Amino acid sequence: MTTHVVDYGLGNLMSVAQGLEAVGSHPVVTSQPEEILKADRLILPGVGAFGVAMESLASSGIASALKDSARAGVPILEICLGMQLLFDASSEFGHTAGLGLIPGEVAPIIVSPKAGELRSTHIGWRTLDWNLQSNPLVSESVNPSDSFYFVHSFAATPSRGPNVWASVGYGGHRVTAFVGSGNIWGSQFHPEKSGATGLKILKAFVDA
Repeated sequence: MTTHVVDYGLGNLMSVAQGLEAVGSHPVVTSQPEEILKADRLILPGVGAFGVAMESLASSGIASALKDSARAGVPILEICLGMQLLFDASSEFGHTAGLGLIPGEVAPIIVSPKAGELRSTHIGWRTLDWNLQSNPLVSESVNPSDSFYFVHSFAATPSRGPNVWASVGYGGHRVTAFVGSGNIWGSQFHPEKSGATGLKILKAFVDA
């Protein structure tokens, strides 16, 4: 089955494409809104700054296509920065409106890091605390001992608790790790960089 990977200049396209091939889906990389609107399922990866990403999505017409696809019930998985773009806004380098597909906002994990304390960037392999009532297709695909790879300094805070499908502890902070709302999924960690455990997430998405 075909999965379209959205190219807007800020994503790990090759790693995502290889992951999809590994779970039996044919990846098609596209930057064309008209192709996005015809897709059976979509993945929006992302690495970089929120504002730059939203400018690229808006100017290319991809933002509108993603919103239309979401409203039409097309399965969408957004990864790392992509997950953050799902929300209403981010405070990264000033206030920037997001796609608004899940209510909530994005802010720094640690506002003013101090010497000898936690780094402002959350990086490394972590096990997750899953909300087993969220999406059984996802939560039943993984084991409690499975770990996933994170690298990010900003994190989303959904306005609605049921949208949090998994979270992770970072020092004394509770960080949103996976979100969802019906056909819309968002992963703060990188499934395409998380080895066999990450492939479980991609497989669950492809089978959704």
